[in-house]
Amino acid sequence: MTTDKDSIAHFVSEDYALTVPFFDIDSMNIVWHGHYCKYLELARCKLLDKIGYNYRDMAASGFLFPIVDMQIKYIKPLFFEQAIIINATLVEWEYRLKIKYLIRDANNHEKLTTAYTIQAAVDANTNSMRLNCPALFTQKVIHLLT
Repeated sequence: MTTDKDSIAHFVSEDYALTVPFFDIDSMNIVWHGHYCKYLELARCKLLDKIGYNYRDMAASGFLFPIVDMQIKYIKPLFFEQAIIINATLVEWEYRLKIKYLIRDANNHEKLTTAYTIQAAVDANTNSMRLNCPALFTQKVIHLLT
């Protein structure tokens, strides 16, 4: 099912609030770049919970969804104790999962980081990549859109 991207963002999007912890800071007193992957994962898990098809549901239905591509654009650094919002929005779901992310300051809403991840469906029994997402997942997404 192809759907207008604006309606997808409206219905299949989730925010994750976070205050940057001290242990994520590097020697330059900013968040070490590798922690951004963790921040994306936190927002992605919340989004998948909203859809009703989280990692446990994936495994129970016989599928794994490894990340096969990721891009992060660091616009401004994140600092210790900074309140941020990580928004995750599902933008593709028929043949793969593509989730776009926006990290912004929680107080002034300034854009700090943009990113995306792509995950492919893999049959857990055969370790074979699927050319489409499982029907159970796409049905749950369509349900949220209607």
